[in-house]
Amino acid sequence: MKFLYKYVLKPILFFLDAEFVHDLFTMLGRMLGSFGITRKGIHILYGYHGKDISKTVDGIKYKTPVMLSAGFDYNGKLTGILESVGFGGEEVGSVTARACEGNRKPRLIRLKKSGSIVVRKGLRNGGVDAVINRIKNSHVPKGFVVGVSIARTNDEVCNTLEVGIEDYVYSLDKLVNENVGDYYAINISCPNSYCGEAYTTPEALNNLLTEIGKIKIEKPVYLKMPINLSWQEFEALLDVSLNFPYIKGYVIGNLNKNISDLKHPHEAHGKARGGLSGNPCKELSTALIKATRAKLGDSKTIIGCGGIMSVSDAIEKFEAGADLLQLITGMIFDGPHLVSDICNEISRKIVDKK
Repeated sequence: MKFLYKYVLKPILFFLDAEFVHDLFTMLGRMLGSFGITRKGIHILYGYHGKDISKTVDGIKYKTPVMLSAGFDYNGKLTGILESVGFGGEEVGSVTARACEGNRKPRLIRLKKSGSIVVRKGLRNGGVDAVINRIKNSHVPKGFVVGVSIARTNDEVCNTLEVGIEDYVYSLDKLVNENVGDYYAINISCPNSYCGEAYTTPEALNNLLTEIGKIKIEKPVYLKMPINLSWQEFEALLDVSLNFPYIKGYVIGNLNKNISDLKHPHEAHGKARGGLSGNPCKELSTALIKATRAKLGDSKTIIGCGGIMSVSDAIEKFEAGADLLQLITGMIFDGPHLVSDICNEISRKIVDKK
């Protein structure tokens, strides 16, 4: 299967428009996840078949500690099939209070030599109400974890910090009241929205978390963090979050906005009007994971995300201090077998040492 993906399927897919391929695979994945026989077939081909590597984090048991990151299944259509590929969970979204068409096309541009994708979807999603309805009426395998990432709607209505906070609160309150989602991630770091990363200053973050804290939330809440801040700026946000006990940890982190971090910057000439996924995120996210773990010890959960392009990248995130992993781009460049490959290595390196 690895050979077929690398030498047959991938060249065809990479010849086609990236968003077209994304939509095609979302449609196919939704269809395959709707039937037991197709879920089983995909599991035979791509699933994890090794020993128990389950992990319990903040009271939630993950069959495998590898998740699909937010940004791929932003409308919650793939809950039925992802476990069959080896994922222990996924983060749906980011979802917003109102449906959002997103930015103008092209919204996804592959940078093949650099191992990256220019992402400028602009929080494209059907809105929190539609996503809630879809998840409630979809097949979710028993024990498969569904987190939901929440952001503010990317439109001119959300043109102030105060209105943006109301947007976050509406979405989270709806999810909590409908009991949808095993955990929630507050995305303060989307670089492709109308007002940018508006809550990445201590004062703005404090105001946001104060209002969110008025909702009675019994499930874990995490912050999706930016990675282009200096450690001093990043640490200041951590310090603010420590004043809110309902924040159980951090997703570190989001996309990289610095073109110079590309291995081949010329690939992005005239294209990089968004964030960069994949390789350009690797070193930044790993360094922030390591520094955050050193600062906070084991008191908070860290979900490592960004630049997991190989099995060794995944293990590096764990060694830096991550409790769980999230990925997207590595699966696109290397193939869906990457997930079970990572799980097999976790089994060999971690479980076998017990």
